[in-house]
Amino acid sequence: MALDHAAAKNVAHVLTEALPYIRRFAGKTIVIKYGGNAMVDDKLKESFARDIVLMKLVGINPVVVHGGGPQIGKLLEKIGKQSEFINGMRVTDSETMDVVEMVLGGLVNKEIVNMINRQGGSAVGLTGKDGDLIRARKLTFKRNEPGMDAPEIIDIGHVGEVASIDCSVVNMLVQGDFIPVIAPVGVGEDGQSYNINADLVAGKIAEVLQAEKLMLLTNIPGILDKQDNVLTGLTPKQVDELIADGTIYGGMLPKIRCALEAAQGGVKAVHIIDGRLEHSVLLELFTDQGIGTLITA
Repeated sequence: MALDHAAAKNVAHVLTEALPYIRRFAGKTIVIKYGGNAMVDDKLKESFARDIVLMKLVGINPVVVHGGGPQIGKLLEKIGKQSEFINGMRVTDSETMDVVEMVLGGLVNKEIVNMINRQGGSAVGLTGKDGDLIRARKLTFKRNEPGMDAPEIIDIGHVGEVASIDCSVVNMLVQGDFIPVIAPVGVGEDGQSYNINADLVAGKIAEVLQAEKLMLLTNIPGILDKQDNVLTGLTPKQVDELIADGTIYGGMLPKIRCALEAAQGGVKAVHIIDGRLEHSVLLELFTDQGIGTLITA
């Protein structure tokens, strides 16, 4: 059945609007942190996979970094192990780390690889252990309580931060026309595995690759002002002001800090976008308006 005149005009407009962006980003690397609702809703999973394949087909080099917190929680529940969080971070003993590696490096990673390949892409799954990609260091934090002589140092087990990134294996895959899909598990100097926040890993990989863009998929429309309007075109100075006046707070702070570090570390643009929208990656990449918050250095 042929398109009616109005629908045909709309399709033509969308395609022509995308053209300058396709030309501009051809040959460039874009790092996408995949998480939130986009990872659990079947329709959104399919739309994400199609977006990634289309990017590759028009000459862009997508690199996917994924999380998997809810999936880890579900499997721990299944085996009767209680999840414990301190300051929003999962306490990760050796047994929990085994589950984290199994879920992130196995179940979740291979599901994403499979999704992309079913849409016609050529994805390859990695963890930070492959090709010495992510070197980790153990993360501890201090807690100050009234009446304490000195801050208490809290050990949350196998939770790490990025010590260094070696993107040789990622570059090799990109040059071979593959789509790398990376689980945020690193290895320490002690040979131990460490679970690292996926936003942090995505930001550091984007910095090392000197990516054109870093896109962080979230469950919110972007950074909102106090009237719930989406803010965009923000500079680090404006972000600092929004943190100082309490507009950005709580769980959004680590994501924003990661975005700022990436922008200041050489990534040309960082986008915080709503992963609950179908084809959110393409809408941000190939339309004049975009759909989320843009942060530039």
